[in-house]
Amino acid sequence: MADQVDVLGRAIAQCRICRDCPAGGDADRLPHEPRPVAYLSKTARILIAGQAPGLRVQETGIPFNDASGDRLRQWLDVDRETFYDRSLFAIVPMGFCFPGYNTQGHDLPPRRECAPQWRQAAMDAMPQIELILAIGQYAQAWHLGGRRRRTMTETVEHWRDFLHGNVPGPRVLALPHPSWRNTGWLKKHPWFEAEVLPALRREVSLLIDRNNFP
Repeated sequence: MADQVDVLGRAIAQCRICRDCPAGGDADRLPHEPRPVAYLSKTARILIAGQAPGLRVQETGIPFNDASGDRLRQWLDVDRETFYDRSLFAIVPMGFCFPGYNTQGHDLPPRRECAPQWRQAAMDAMPQIELILAIGQYAQAWHLGGRRRRTMTETVEHWRDFLHGNVPGPRVLALPHPSWRNTGWLKKHPWFEAEVLPALRREVSLLIDRNNFP
Protein backbone atom coordinates (compact mmCIF):
# COMPACT_ATOMS: atom_id res chain seq x y z
CA MET A 1 0.00 0.00 0.00
CA ALA A 2 2.90 2.35 0.78
CA ASP A 3 4.36 1.72 -2.68
CA GLN A 4 0.95 2.36 -4.25
CA VAL A 5 0.75 5.79 -2.60
CA ASP A 6 4.27 6.69 -3.71
CA VAL A 7 3.74 5.54 -7.30
CA LEU A 8 0.41 7.33 -7.57
CA GLY A 9 1.83 10.51 -6.06
CA ARG A 10 4.62 10.59 -8.65
CA ALA A 11 2.17 9.94 -11.48
CA ILE A 12 -0.08 12.79 -10.35
CA ALA A 13 2.89 15.16 -10.11
CA GLN A 14 3.77 14.37 -13.73
CA CYS A 15 0.20 14.70 -15.06
CA ARG A 16 -0.24 17.09 -17.99
CA ILE A 17 -3.64 15.96 -19.30
CA CYS A 18 -5.23 19.42 -19.04
CA ARG A 19 -2.46 20.82 -21.23
CA ASP A 20 -1.85 17.97 -23.67
CA CYS A 21 -5.35 16.44 -24.00
CA PRO A 22 -7.94 18.85 -22.55
CA ALA A 23 -11.46 17.50 -22.11
CA GLY A 24 -13.00 20.41 -23.98
CA GLY A 25 -10.58 20.38 -26.90
CA ASP A 26 -7.80 22.82 -27.77
CA ALA A 27 -9.87 25.86 -26.81
CA ASP A 28 -10.13 24.47 -23.27
CA ARG A 29 -6.40 23.91 -22.82
CA LEU A 30 -4.94 25.00 -19.46
CA PRO A 31 -3.41 28.40 -20.28
CA HIS A 32 -0.32 27.92 -18.09
CA GLU A 33 2.10 25.16 -17.16
CA PRO A 34 0.38 22.53 -14.98
CA ARG A 35 1.63 22.09 -11.43
CA PRO A 36 -0.42 19.35 -9.77
CA VAL A 37 -0.70 19.81 -6.01
CA ALA A 38 -1.87 16.83 -3.96
CA TYR A 39 -0.65 15.32 -0.70
CA LEU A 40 -1.43 11.62 -0.54
CA SER A 41 -0.74 9.77 2.70
CA LYS A 42 -0.02 6.24 3.83
CA THR A 43 -1.26 6.78 7.39
CA ALA A 44 -3.54 9.83 7.59
CA ARG A 45 -7.07 9.16 8.78
CA ILE A 46 -8.34 12.55 7.59
CA LEU A 47 -8.69 13.57 3.94
CA ILE A 48 -9.14 17.23 3.07
CA ALA A 49 -11.00 17.23 -0.24
CA GLY A 50 -11.02 20.76 -1.61
CA GLN A 51 -11.86 22.23 -5.00
CA ALA A 52 -8.67 23.27 -6.82
CA PRO A 53 -5.52 25.23 -5.97
CA GLY A 54 -5.55 29.00 -6.16
CA LEU A 55 -2.84 31.08 -7.79
CA ARG A 56 -0.63 31.27 -4.70
CA VAL A 57 -0.81 27.51 -4.26
CA GLN A 58 0.09 27.10 -7.93
CA GLU A 59 3.14 29.33 -7.39
CA THR A 60 4.35 27.65 -4.19
CA GLY A 61 3.24 24.06 -4.66
CA ILE A 62 1.86 24.03 -1.09
CA PRO A 63 -1.88 23.34 -0.68
CA PHE A 64 -3.96 25.91 1.19
CA ASN A 65 -0.95 28.18 1.44
CA ASP A 66 -3.13 31.28 1.42
CA ALA A 67 -5.80 33.13 3.39
CA SER A 68 -8.27 30.30 2.78
CA GLY A 69 -5.80 27.94 4.39
CA ASP A 70 -5.44 30.23 7.39
CA ARG A 71 -9.20 30.15 7.90
CA LEU A 72 -9.36 26.39 7.37
CA ARG A 73 -6.65 25.79 9.97
CA GLN A 74 -8.61 27.99 12.36
CA TRP A 75 -11.71 25.88 11.71
CA LEU A 76 -9.73 22.71 12.38
CA ASP A 77 -7.95 24.25 15.39
CA VAL A 78 -4.54 23.07 14.18
CA ASP A 79 -1.30 24.93 13.48
CA ARG A 80 0.60 24.90 10.17
CA GLU A 81 3.02 22.22 11.30
CA THR A 82 0.19 19.84 12.17
CA PHE A 83 -1.80 20.72 9.06
CA TYR A 84 1.09 19.87 6.74
CA ASP A 85 2.04 16.68 8.56
CA ARG A 86 1.28 14.06 5.89
CA SER A 87 1.07 11.35 8.51
CA LEU A 88 -2.04 13.13 9.85
CA PHE A 89 -3.71 14.80 6.87
CA ALA A 90 -4.06 13.86 3.22
CA ILE A 91 -4.89 16.86 1.01
CA VAL A 92 -6.31 15.85 -2.36
CA PRO A 93 -8.45 18.45 -4.18
CA MET A 94 -10.89 17.65 -6.93
CA GLY A 95 -8.63 19.45 -9.41
CA PHE A 96 -4.87 19.42 -8.94
CA CYS A 97 -3.86 22.55 -10.86
CA PHE A 98 -4.91 26.20 -10.66
CA PRO A 99 -7.67 26.40 -13.31
CA GLY A 100 -7.35 30.14 -14.00
CA TYR A 101 -9.83 32.99 -13.61
CA ASN A 102 -13.17 33.72 -15.24
CA THR A 103 -14.11 37.12 -16.65
CA GLN A 104 -15.23 38.30 -13.18
CA GLY A 105 -11.84 37.47 -11.68
CA HIS A 106 -13.08 34.41 -9.76
CA ASP A 107 -11.35 31.04 -9.84
CA LEU A 108 -12.72 28.73 -12.50
CA PRO A 109 -14.14 25.33 -11.47
CA PRO A 110 -11.76 22.40 -11.04
CA ARG A 111 -10.51 21.00 -14.32
CA ARG A 112 -12.75 18.28 -15.75
CA GLU A 113 -9.83 15.96 -16.46
CA CYS A 114 -8.66 15.38 -12.87
CA ALA A 115 -11.44 13.54 -11.07
CA PRO A 116 -12.19 10.94 -13.78
CA GLN A 117 -8.49 10.17 -14.14
CA TRP A 118 -7.31 10.19 -10.53
CA ARG A 119 -10.03 10.38 -7.88
CA GLN A 120 -10.94 6.74 -7.43
CA ALA A 121 -7.31 5.68 -7.67
CA ALA A 122 -6.43 8.10 -4.87
CA MET A 123 -9.22 6.78 -2.67
CA ASP A 124 -8.25 3.18 -3.37
CA ALA A 125 -4.65 3.94 -2.41
CA MET A 126 -5.71 5.34 0.99
CA PRO A 127 -8.12 2.81 2.54
CA GLN A 128 -7.15 3.98 6.03
CA ILE A 129 -9.02 7.28 5.57
CA GLU A 130 -11.84 7.51 8.13
CA LEU A 131 -13.07 11.09 7.67
CA ILE A 132 -13.41 13.15 4.49
CA LEU A 133 -13.75 16.90 4.83
CA ALA A 134 -15.68 17.68 1.63
CA ILE A 135 -15.07 21.36 1.00
CA GLY A 136 -17.39 22.99 -1.52
CA GLN A 137 -19.93 21.66 -3.98
CA TYR A 138 -17.55 19.78 -6.27
CA ALA A 139 -16.05 17.63 -3.50
CA GLN A 140 -19.50 17.12 -2.00
CA ALA A 141 -20.92 16.01 -5.34
CA TRP A 142 -18.21 13.36 -5.79
CA HIS A 143 -18.03 12.06 -2.23
CA LEU A 144 -21.74 12.21 -1.39
CA GLY A 145 -23.27 11.44 -4.78
CA GLY A 146 -27.04 11.15 -4.57
CA ARG A 147 -27.02 11.87 -0.85
CA ARG A 148 -26.02 15.46 -1.50
CA ARG A 149 -28.76 18.04 -0.98
CA ARG A 150 -29.97 20.49 -3.61
CA THR A 151 -27.57 23.29 -2.65
CA MET A 152 -24.24 23.53 -0.89
CA THR A 153 -25.91 25.34 2.02
CA GLU A 154 -28.48 22.58 2.47
CA THR A 155 -25.76 19.95 2.26
CA VAL A 156 -23.71 21.61 4.98
CA GLU A 157 -26.83 22.21 7.07
CA HIS A 158 -27.53 18.45 7.02
CA TRP A 159 -23.97 17.58 8.03
CA ARG A 160 -25.14 15.15 10.73
CA ASP A 161 -26.75 12.91 8.11
CA PHE A 162 -23.40 12.35 6.41
CA LEU A 163 -21.15 12.31 9.46
CA HIS A 164 -23.34 9.91 11.43
CA GLY A 165 -25.14 8.13 8.59
CA ASN A 166 -24.86 4.36 8.52
CA VAL A 167 -23.19 3.95 5.11
CA PRO A 168 -20.05 2.03 4.12
CA GLY A 169 -16.76 3.80 3.64
CA PRO A 170 -15.30 6.91 5.27
CA ARG A 171 -17.59 9.35 7.01
CA VAL A 172 -18.04 12.72 5.30
CA LEU A 173 -18.27 16.14 6.87
CA ALA A 174 -19.52 18.74 4.39
CA LEU A 175 -18.00 22.21 4.70
CA PRO A 176 -18.25 25.49 2.78
CA HIS A 177 -15.10 26.78 1.15
CA PRO A 178 -13.02 28.81 3.65
CA SER A 179 -12.42 31.55 1.06
CA TRP A 180 -12.77 35.14 2.18
CA ARG A 181 -15.50 35.40 -0.46
CA ASN A 182 -17.66 33.27 1.85
CA THR A 183 -17.43 35.66 4.81
CA GLY A 184 -20.96 36.87 4.08
CA TRP A 185 -22.23 33.28 3.99
CA LEU A 186 -20.67 32.59 7.38
CA LYS A 187 -22.32 35.67 8.89
CA LYS A 188 -25.67 34.71 7.38
CA HIS A 189 -25.49 31.17 8.78
CA PRO A 190 -24.28 31.42 12.40
CA TRP A 191 -25.23 27.77 13.02
CA PHE A 192 -22.09 26.76 11.14
CA GLU A 193 -19.80 28.25 13.77
CA ALA A 194 -22.06 27.25 16.64
CA GLU A 195 -22.77 23.64 15.60
CA VAL A 196 -20.49 22.42 12.83
CA LEU A 197 -17.13 23.79 13.96
CA PRO A 198 -17.23 22.19 17.43
CA ALA A 199 -18.06 18.83 15.83
CA LEU A 200 -15.33 19.31 13.23
CA ARG A 201 -12.71 20.12 15.86
CA ARG A 202 -13.76 17.20 18.01
CA GLU A 203 -13.50 14.73 15.13
CA VAL A 204 -10.13 16.08 13.99
CA SER A 205 -8.70 16.00 17.51
CA LEU A 206 -9.84 12.42 18.08
CA LEU A 207 -8.37 11.16 14.81
CA ILE A 208 -5.07 12.97 15.33
CA ASP A 209 -4.83 11.41 18.79
CA ARG A 210 -5.46 7.98 17.27
CA ASN A 211 -2.58 8.55 14.84
CA ASN A 212 -0.26 9.70 17.61
CA PHE A 213 -1.33 7.09 20.13
CA PRO A 214 -2.66 4.07 18.19
